[in-house]
Amino acid sequence: MKPSLERATGAPARRASLAIDNLRAIVIVLVLAFHSVLAYLNFLPAHPFAFDEPPYLWRSFPIVDTARFMGFDLFCAWLDVFLMSFFFMLSGLFVWPSLQRKGAWAFLSDRLLRIGVPFLVVAFLLMPVAQYPTYLQTATDPSIVAFWRHWLGLPFWPSGPMWFLWPLLLWDVLAAAVYPLLARHRDLVLRLSAYARRRPGRFLAGFVIASAMAYVPLALIFGPTGWAHRGPFSLQLSRPLHYLLYFFAGAAIGACGIERGLLAADGPLARRWAAWLAAAIASFMLWVAAMSQIVADPAGSPIAWHVAAALSFVLACFASCCFAFAASVRFAQFRTHIGDSLKYNAYGMYLVHYLFIVWLQFAMLPTSLPGLVKASVVFAGTMALSWAASAALRRVPAVAPIIGDTRRAPARASAGSARARQMPSLSD
Repeated sequence: MKPSLERATGAPARRASLAIDNLRAIVIVLVLAFHSVLAYLNFLPAHPFAFDEPPYLWRSFPIVDTARFMGFDLFCAWLDVFLMSFFFMLSGLFVWPSLQRKGAWAFLSDRLLRIGVPFLVVAFLLMPVAQYPTYLQTATDPSIVAFWRHWLGLPFWPSGPMWFLWPLLLWDVLAAAVYPLLARHRDLVLRLSAYARRRPGRFLAGFVIASAMAYVPLALIFGPTGWAHRGPFSLQLSRPLHYLLYFFAGAAIGACGIERGLLAADGPLARRWAAWLAAAIASFMLWVAAMSQIVADPAGSPIAWHVAAALSFVLACFASCCFAFAASVRFAQFRTHIGDSLKYNAYGMYLVHYLFIVWLQFAMLPTSLPGLVKASVVFAGTMALSWAASAALRRVPAVAPIIGDTRRAPARASAGSARARQMPSLSD
């Protein structure tokens, strides 16, 4: 099968570009799997969280089932350590080429359309429908009128997984704002990108040190799990600078094109994928060990354990992100029809999947199946329903340019251009 880039341009698709393009399919599967198993975590209490009482933990665990599976706790903990940071870094890869091609204003208008509009529509229209089963778990009055009254009485507007979109849009706005200044010093930007290619060890070492400086102080001040909420906008207080750093690190790596840099098919990450796997496992277990010392009593735990947990988080996030890129570039250099369809529908699936997950988890509550089986049913059902819904929405002319249009060519990774039909973490 010819790559679609070859069909579009007559040139063979480059291997690293194809692998990064395939990440759209990989990450959407991880996101759906993560949310599908949250109801079956072993550490959850026996009863669902109250809808009207702080700290409103149902925002993270909308349905609480009595069926559990311990393996899901480790799976979700690992994804929580690195997946959002990975999204932001992935998002930055094509920022500089896109800004060069479109200019700041066109780039920003495109981001507002593809990120800002879906965020508002899904948060304000879809999230109340998605969270209605959450209310039903503890409601004395199950009517829609009562639910709406309780919903409006909350001190925030729950946006669910859509919280990721507004900081991504904010980083894009910041990139567009500084681009006119950086464009005058283009050689400095390209020199940094080239340095990452020529001296990957030093670049990565500097990056992990900067990540520690961005994350550890805020984690010690606010704790690793504290959140702030204002209307539909939510943000984990320990991670905004951490996410910002990962976003602009991705922009620096992608400025010279991914084919010749850290993410090249024969680059330092791909060649040492097994070492990065070992580092990811070791650093994650180190983080688990440190967190186990403070999770029961965060306020009373020695400060040394908090520092150890924060530093191990930085290492685990860094190693897992490097492994994810390395494994993708090393093993995801292929194309299939089903993979293409999943890539093209990835963003739409992300936008609608939470509706199906919460309702399917709620529907599975009365059954006596094991937690592993319930989660598998929820995951399979969510994949099928969100995939079909996204494909249907992409047939609507007004919606297709926002969530993905099949007429657009997939990613071309060169220093000057990067086209992609993907969710905003990759698209230009």
